[in-house]
Amino acid sequence: MPFTLATWNINSVRLREALVSRLLTEEAPDVLCLQECKCPVELLPMEGFRALGYTHVVARGQKGYNGVAILSKLPIEDVGGHDFATLGHARHVAARLENGVTIHNFYVPAGGDIPDREQNLKFGQKLDFLTHMRDHFRADRPHKAILVGDLNIAPREDDVWDHKALLKIVSHTPIEVAHLGETMAAGRWQDITRQDIPQGRLYSWWSYRSPDWDGADKGRRLDHIWATPDISGAASGSRILRPVRGWEQPSDHVPVFATFDL
Repeated sequence: MPFTLATWNINSVRLREALVSRLLTEEAPDVLCLQECKCPVELLPMEGFRALGYTHVVARGQKGYNGVAILSKLPIEDVGGHDFATLGHARHVAARLENGVTIHNFYVPAGGDIPDREQNLKFGQKLDFLTHMRDHFRADRPHKAILVGDLNIAPREDDVWDHKALLKIVSHTPIEVAHLGETMAAGRWQDITRQDIPQGRLYSWWSYRSPDWDGADKGRRLDHIWATPDISGAASGSRILRPVRGWEQPSDHVPVFATFDL
């Protein structure tokens, strides 16, 4: 059974409900994973999404910050959420499809502006979060699983607009990339986007600080779709919807898609 999955940091689902509805109408993924929903679960604007066929939801939320949700046309079962690094943040939720595939939806901390945990508490929290992810997947190795979300790290040189310029910028520093690599290895995760599009620059985020985001094109690939080796070969059709960044009142992230035939 093929199904299409998308991940999108929406940067407030209530503020951008119309954009989510537009994406669901125009692209109609079977599953949409959202990050940075910024509201309690009970305030998710589900009525409009249900009217579009997304009658299943698994989510974790909190007022004003963080928050992750999985919207689905297909039946899903809530299989929990972990408080990685014991931050008390709504940054992870997992759901299982009827075909046995588990979907993990993550929002990894951004890490602040200074890449030094001694000077910047948020950077330390980010590294601790990734370490906890690594240890979790090392202790309980995933099978038949997909991991998506805003991981807030652009790991490859061609995942950023200028590798050398960003080596000391949070999201592309060597220590972050190493931590992400250890997490991938612990779960034997495969990078589906780069499996499908192995070469060339790819971005999923452009800063609000750039007045001409499209022309300047100083992007980073912060949003990811991974899969375990037992199902990674069933993935195809990866794409990043760059035009969404130009929609009215957009998120600074755009959706990332992949299809799995299982």
